[in-house]
Amino acid sequence: MDIRFPNLNLVFSNVGTGITIFGFEIKFYGMIIAVGFLAGLLVAQREARRTGQDPEIYLDYLLTMVIPAIVGARLYYVVFSWDYYKDHLNEILLTRNGGLAIYGGILAALLMLVIFCKVRKYSPLLMADTAVMGLLIGQIFGRWGNFFNREAFGGYTDGLFAMQIPLSYFHDGRIADLAASGVYEHLVTVGNQSYIQVHPTFLYECLWNIGVLLFLLWFRKRKKWDGQMLAVYFIGYGSGRFLIEGLRTDSLYFMGTGIRVSQMLALILVVLGIVWMIKNRKIRAHN
Repeated sequence: MDIRFPNLNLVFSNVGTGITIFGFEIKFYGMIIAVGFLAGLLVAQREARRTGQDPEIYLDYLLTMVIPAIVGARLYYVVFSWDYYKDHLNEILLTRNGGLAIYGGILAALLMLVIFCKVRKYSPLLMADTAVMGLLIGQIFGRWGNFFNREAFGGYTDGLFAMQIPLSYFHDGRIADLAASGVYEHLVTVGNQSYIQVHPTFLYECLWNIGVLLFLLWFRKRKKWDGQMLAVYFIGYGSGRFLIEGLRTDSLYFMGTGIRVSQMLALILVVLGIVWMIKNRKIRAHN
């Protein structure tokens, strides 16, 4: 099935969701997540060498963290989608078609970081500052898994980056969700195929994360205290996610309310980052 960006004159033809090897389908989503982990590790190790740390400790951490991070990402998604999964318990462990929430993965990774550093007698803040750029690399790659899964998009737009997805890709339940969001009212017909035309919010977040990463690459040599890079990440990523999440049609909501969970957590990250920066600035001023 094609994925079109009409205002950019781009058409990606016959975009599949995976490849088949010996009769077994391997999803692009999982492959991209794996590449993101590996690329993130390489970036973190390079930063470790630059700052005089042992890069191998980041491989040890990754091997410790990767499974809990995936479990955390899935658990987060299932908990806030429980209205669906309570009637489809057999699908809880099925992640090949998506359903991993980055916040759950980050929370699990941070918990494992604290445990790992306590066991290895290493500074968790120094390690977080080093690993945060690798985390961003993983997020940048990971968003392209959403592209192949045709998910994490927003409402209707005719803007420059407008993306068209064939309506035939979606199952009946998802079409009902699209109709409720208003997307269904703006169908576009090309040939004999009907398309929805939406904000590619996965792309917006990818580009935003690239911007945050470039800022951190500039900022790293100006860092004053351990944990400062993490605080900047909280502010940078959180502010972008808060804005972009407001465009999405597939947000997870808090306990049946109209509050988007990801926006709420994004705001918490921003506030934590700002308070952390102010607090350390005052401490340094008094010293």
